[in-house]
Amino acid sequence: MFKGTTQSSNGIQTLAFRWRRRLRVFFPSARITVEEARRLKKQMRDFASGGLALFWQRQGIYAGAAILCGFYYSIPIAIFCYLLCQLTDLFDSFISLRVINRKDHSFRHSIVLLKWLFFSNTLSTLAVASFTYIIAILEGPTEHFASLFFLFAAGLFAAVNNHQLPQVLAVRLVIYGALFIFIPGADIWNEHTTLQSTAWLHFATALFVLYFVLECSVIFLRLYQKGLDQMDELRSERDRAQESYEVKSQFVSVVSHELRTPLTSITGSLTLLRDSDLSKNPDSAARMLDIAYKNSQRLSKLINDLLDIQKMEAHKMTYIFASIDLGELIEEAAQSVSPYADQYETVIRVDSPNFPLTIRADHERMMQVLDNLLSNAVKFSHPGSYIELSARMDDGRPMLEVRDFGIGIPDEARQLVFEKFSQVDNSDRRDFDGTGLGLSIVRQIVDDHDADIDFESAPGEGTRFFITFPPASDAAYE
Repeated sequence: MFKGTTQSSNGIQTLAFRWRRRLRVFFPSARITVEEARRLKKQMRDFASGGLALFWQRQGIYAGAAILCGFYYSIPIAIFCYLLCQLTDLFDSFISLRVINRKDHSFRHSIVLLKWLFFSNTLSTLAVASFTYIIAILEGPTEHFASLFFLFAAGLFAAVNNHQLPQVLAVRLVIYGALFIFIPGADIWNEHTTLQSTAWLHFATALFVLYFVLECSVIFLRLYQKGLDQMDELRSERDRAQESYEVKSQFVSVVSHELRTPLTSITGSLTLLRDSDLSKNPDSAARMLDIAYKNSQRLSKLINDLLDIQKMEAHKMTYIFASIDLGELIEEAAQSVSPYADQYETVIRVDSPNFPLTIRADHERMMQVLDNLLSNAVKFSHPGSYIELSARMDDGRPMLEVRDFGIGIPDEARQLVFEKFSQVDNSDRRDFDGTGLGLSIVRQIVDDHDADIDFESAPGEGTRFFITFPPASDAAYE
């Protein structure tokens, strides 16, 4: 008899629809997330499709109520009320069809359609309430069995079928509930009955039944909410599984790429050493041994990076914190990377502070951080250029800085810099080797030191990475 829709098991907007969110959908100027907009759109579609599916069921209920009213009270009034309910229901169905067949899927259009749904359902609710109230008048100051039963059926129908749009459910229950109290309450007021009168019993019974209807509404809303939450959890699990699959694919791709080249070089060098007469060409043998050694070092670094990533993900990375002088740290790091820089004809210039600058950190891990940053700076610099490595105070906080003047990082690749297995150039024919793990490890180590790392870059002008540590005691810098 009354507009409603079936429950939907699809993952749509969380039906809690806290009043803040309920108000937001009626005021487009309020902030709303993309996910909320998507869920609202799905919610409206489910509401509309469910209402259309119940169209003939409502027609049967309207016809039955009109026949009873015409047979026992008044045929003209029955016809009038039936036509009124039909007009509002047809208008309601027309709006539902607009929701189903919409071409404009913008959030603004969703707001327009939502307002039309609210308006059309309010009209159909008022039509049903008017029908019921007219029957109550025709019954006179009696028990109002037919009118109150119709209202009870209307409220229960709404409680069972109006889960998708709590705003519509709320307006239906408010109108039906107000009339449910008004009909027996008007008898008490007009007849000036005493507490011994059955009118008070009818009023108390109406309150009890109204409570039952409201409780049913809450139960169905909670069930609907639970179903949506479960769908959201399943979707989240699916997304996490997809992300894991993508990470696995990246892992296989990167590791296979990084293993293939050094293993090929090592295998080729050892094969030549085995098949050649080393006594006749000692220089060539030494060169092949050097190639095998460098590539074995490359494999060792890859394995160490993978082990570090595994420890970090398992939260098993251990640190030995102690006081470290940044001036001494950058000198040691520069010396460690100098042989690698020499291969690229790159110079590392160290700018040490002129006073002791101390932090609490793990020495080996900080060396690992600087080794990664300096190696990257060397790799992406132009031959014959230089790299600046410095330590200083910045706004009361110790800072490490590595600056190169190489190719730089494009703006569109900024979000990839600290991601696992990600590089600015991920193609199979990229010019620079690497696993894409180094800077991800660097960021995790820096985070574990309660420090911050960031960078500034301009394509063709170079890149500046800087690490800012938390302030230490004043004595640390004296």
